[in-house]
Amino acid sequence: MRQFKRPSVRLCRSNVLFGLILLGAISVGMLTLPAAQFQEPRASDRQVTLVVKALLKRDHMSKHPLDDEISQRGLASFLKMLDPMKVYFYQSDVDEFMARRDEIDDAIEKGDIGFGYTVFNRFLERVDERVKMIDELLTQAPDFAMDEEMVTDRDLLRFAKDAAEARERWRTRIKYDLLVLKGDKTEGQEAIDKLQRRYHTFARRMHQTDSDELLEMYLTSVTSSYDPHTTYMSPSSLTNFRILMGLSLEGIGAKLQDMDGQTTVTEVIPGGAADKHGKLKPEDRIVSVGQGGDGPMVDVVDMKLNDVVKLIRGKAGTTVRLGVIPAGDTETKIYNITRATIELKDSEARGQIIEEGKKPDGSPLKIGVIDLPSFYMDMEGARRGIADFKSTTRDVRVILDDFTAKNVDAVVLDLRRNGGGSLTEAINLTGLFIDQGPVVQVKDPDGTVQHYDDLERGMAWKGPLVVLTSKFSASASEILAGAIQDYHRGLVIGDDSTHGKGTVQSLLDVGSQLFQIANPPNLGALKITMQQFYRPNGDSTQKRGVLSDLVLPSLTNHIKNISEADLDYALEFDRVPAVRYSNYNMVSPELLTTLRTNSTARTSASEDFAKLARNIERYKEQRDRKTVTLNEEKYFAQRAELDADKEDEKQFEEQNGASHEVFRRNYYNNEVLAITLDYLKALENHKIAQAN
Repeated sequence: MRQFKRPSVRLCRSNVLFGLILLGAISVGMLTLPAAQFQEPRASDRQVTLVVKALLKRDHMSKHPLDDEISQRGLASFLKMLDPMKVYFYQSDVDEFMARRDEIDDAIEKGDIGFGYTVFNRFLERVDERVKMIDELLTQAPDFAMDEEMVTDRDLLRFAKDAAEARERWRTRIKYDLLVLKGDKTEGQEAIDKLQRRYHTFARRMHQTDSDELLEMYLTSVTSSYDPHTTYMSPSSLTNFRILMGLSLEGIGAKLQDMDGQTTVTEVIPGGAADKHGKLKPEDRIVSVGQGGDGPMVDVVDMKLNDVVKLIRGKAGTTVRLGVIPAGDTETKIYNITRATIELKDSEARGQIIEEGKKPDGSPLKIGVIDLPSFYMDMEGARRGIADFKSTTRDVRVILDDFTAKNVDAVVLDLRRNGGGSLTEAINLTGLFIDQGPVVQVKDPDGTVQHYDDLERGMAWKGPLVVLTSKFSASASEILAGAIQDYHRGLVIGDDSTHGKGTVQSLLDVGSQLFQIANPPNLGALKITMQQFYRPNGDSTQKRGVLSDLVLPSLTNHIKNISEADLDYALEFDRVPAVRYSNYNMVSPELLTTLRTNSTARTSASEDFAKLARNIERYKEQRDRKTVTLNEEKYFAQRAELDADKEDEKQFEEQNGASHEVFRRNYYNNEVLAITLDYLKALENHKIAQAN
């Protein structure tokens, strides 16, 4: 058998925040495609599957065999991925598939993914049937005065046994959708049209699924049955991942969304090629794309958004011609735009100095805040030996040097929306705050444990340090927070714990495994869990996370299914022996007691935190309900109290969405600043970190 090469790129990143840049989200449009079906897997699918199988057997941390258990998990995951609320398949479909639940592992051994095609083709059939059903149901006026409920807990739902039961399920679902739209001030024919477009669009998107995407879905259902972070990336997903990690791409600099089958501009990135061109604006519609100065214009109406993006992207310095219908216009205009390298500034480190409180001499205290959304690194640039490749550590060092020059008194490192990234960057960045020593321990599948140290003497910041975390802080964020806590180097403030992802993934390029050549073809990659990491004190963060020194009330403490422990097949917590590391004496039990007492007194007296506490209780009550009422009067009475889904959505937007502000002044962040000021006062003469 061919010997597969060992990987060189290691990642520690959470699936919660692990988003690939698609430059838009496909939205609405009427179904016009025939019920085309996938015929059979490609020859390349077999090659990719065999490589993925071999790598799983050799390198996965769990050493779990590819067996019937993985087969059963994989089928359950694939069905859940396709039909999470059990509204498309019949029970007879599922029974038919389950009869083959022990065959998937045997087929994967041979490189055969044909069963995935069988399931997906059946899914397309059921989607088309449901769309026709939905169109009929939307012609009937629902009775909103009737007392009935819709089950919202997937575990309590079952697949419909026949068309009549499926129709009844969709009747209640559409009734609920109409109530939601009514609450959003969309009623009557407008609401009906919106729902019709929504479900036709979903059908259109499913029919536009290509072989690469189906391979990714099916193989990921199997690979994620080993652990939730082992996934297969299709060629396009791998390209997007590399863009995300390098924080730059080559193109026009516009964010796009599919609206009613037309590619619509939602944002023009400042400083990008389109911005400099000056004509492309938000809400403009792109209807055709041409290459160079005279290439044919390709109609992109109803084309899958990913395919439109591929046409628009290209090497910096080349020209793309866009057929554009400006917002509010009906005439198509042609824009010639020269592509350029676009820096994705929203994901890089940003700093801000806040003046808060007074020193004994009356001058203001200065708090330097660093917002760090991810641990990014231009892997391709690093591999090619580029001296100034994009690096988290390099960017943060520049910010810290600026803070030092401006006599900042304390630094707040905000990791609340940081889902991880490069392990190397996590180690190097931690080294900016400690002199030297172990940052993380790593255990291989064979049980070997080694520690990775900060080897560079000196610190970029020696003063008081506060690390902000949340349930969304994962993986690389937890490495840094755990080391800072073990070294008693600074405070960790936030949710009761971080996400709890204590595993390291390696990115194995499938093309490189198959072809021992300089530039192998892009056949995607396997992101595989090969190691588990541990803090210097020997504790894993797996499923437990890093516990905060000071816990602040937060709704994210109570949202379900966002922590590692909530994910299917997550690896278990364990420990390894501690290693020797320094104690900087910047945090003590007595100091923490004082800080907690002061913070509790402030939050208890705060009307904003009291309102948050009431909202949390209402949210928990609504979150734990297994059904939702379809009686209009009762529905809106409950919605008036608190809409749990809206709160979920708001929290994810606040935690995951980049803000133009580095540190927004609100009651939560004001309490963070108050704790930081207390911390400064508790440290005599703003103590400088020194290892003991």
